[in-house]
Amino acid sequence: MEEELPGFYGESGKPVHANLSSLKMLDVGKWPIFSLCSEEELQLIRQACVFGSAGNEVLYTTVNDEIFVLGTNCSGCLGLGDIQSTIEPRRLDSLTGKKIASLSYGSGPHIVLATTDGEVFTWGHNAYSQLGNGTTNHGLVPCHISTNLSNKHVIEVACGSYHSLVLTSDGEVFAWGYNNSGQVGSGSTANQPIPRRVTGCLQNKVVMNIACGQMCSMAVVDTGEVACGYAHTLVLTDEGQVYAWGANSYGQLGTGNKSNQSYPTPVVVEKDRIIEIAACHSAHTSAAKTQGGHVYMWGQCRGQSVILPHLTHLCCTDDVFACFATPAVTWRLLSVEPDDHLTVAESLKREFDNPDTADLKFLVDGKYIYAHKVLLKIRCEHFRSSLEDSEDDIVEMSEFSYPVFRAFLEYLYTDNINLSPEEAVGLLDLATFYSETRLKKLCQQTIKQGICEENAIALLSTAVKYDAQDLEEFCFRFCINHLTVVTQTSGFAEMDHDLLKNFISKASRVGAFKN
Repeated sequence: MEEELPGFYGESGKPVHANLSSLKMLDVGKWPIFSLCSEEELQLIRQACVFGSAGNEVLYTTVNDEIFVLGTNCSGCLGLGDIQSTIEPRRLDSLTGKKIASLSYGSGPHIVLATTDGEVFTWGHNAYSQLGNGTTNHGLVPCHISTNLSNKHVIEVACGSYHSLVLTSDGEVFAWGYNNSGQVGSGSTANQPIPRRVTGCLQNKVVMNIACGQMCSMAVVDTGEVACGYAHTLVLTDEGQVYAWGANSYGQLGTGNKSNQSYPTPVVVEKDRIIEIAACHSAHTSAAKTQGGHVYMWGQCRGQSVILPHLTHLCCTDDVFACFATPAVTWRLLSVEPDDHLTVAESLKREFDNPDTADLKFLVDGKYIYAHKVLLKIRCEHFRSSLEDSEDDIVEMSEFSYPVFRAFLEYLYTDNINLSPEEAVGLLDLATFYSETRLKKLCQQTIKQGICEENAIALLSTAVKYDAQDLEEFCFRFCINHLTVVTQTSGFAEMDHDLLKNFISKASRVGAFKN
């Protein structure tokens, strides 16, 4: 079996300059599983991990520090207490109040999570004791693992296919789970049911980073030595050079061929310094990012074997795994930084009805609405002419009500309307008066959403009055489909004579009165 390891960081720090691509916010929507989430839900995500044999499970945290899970729930890996799949995000209530510091997953899959308080929780597949709770029963809910860790502060976790590692704040490594290749470092090949400190070659060493392949483990110690098993392994030196060794049947070593390597071999990625490398045990894919912001990939990429580092158009190594790995998983816990940059549209929205920056105010029903002349002239033909030579900074408006006129001005700033269906009738009147075609369509949509048997005739009358033909047809069809109830309403009894005559004639033509 082939094994792959997550990347390690050299002491090179962050890129020395920012280009446009490096300023882009990480888009979690690139992972197919997130297509099940709404745009509103995606905006709230701050951390995420996509895992599973088909990339069909995900755990994410929100701005409110709530944890949600979604997906097929193989082996109970969503931690919900059952094995039911879900296409709706479900909150993981058992971890309420916990903040995630590190998270990793295995092939089962099983999950190992460390909180910012240094606690460890595990759940999911457990046939090889990879949950570290002393059993081989699958864990359907997160289990707090304290054996040999009760006085330890765990800062990093890593999972192989069926084994687990944790790193403590004082540089110690604990391991448990499947051990057929000695991957838990116990000196034997017996499975390890509970956390046990790894000594041996790590005795008296301070470990800085840990990683797992499918059946191997790796640690970077503070002296710069590397302790690892045979695997597809990538290492980044503090000089920005990448070395690789291990399995290479898909070209994942990036050496230009598919020959396995039993010793570190340099990977040539342009002359720019490498600042980040990436791989994971569930995909035969490798990636690297340079100080200049260029992202390279190699190995198995969408079924193709790419044997040399290939320059991509992507802006981060995470995107390589979203777009090219099979399955589309994450190679690490994603952190999505909130983007406080405002677009032009967002900036304009904020300035609506802002007295601090406005140079014009409308007096409607005794209340002021604050606006900006230049924006109104840009956005509306009516204001372009009416404000052209005007030096007034107060305009009285009596033709329309305050809610309707305010909604109109807000539409000019936001492209949206926020009104009840009843008030939208008044805005439809305004949109017709000012010849605002798009606004008329929005009003009609809002009115359609609020139609019922009681108001159907009134809305039909409105549509006829304002020559809103699409809305008229919609209201007519609604009345026909609910004819018995509609004809018993007060609106029908008070219907305009000509409108009633036309309604009965048209209803007859569509067969509404057939026996």
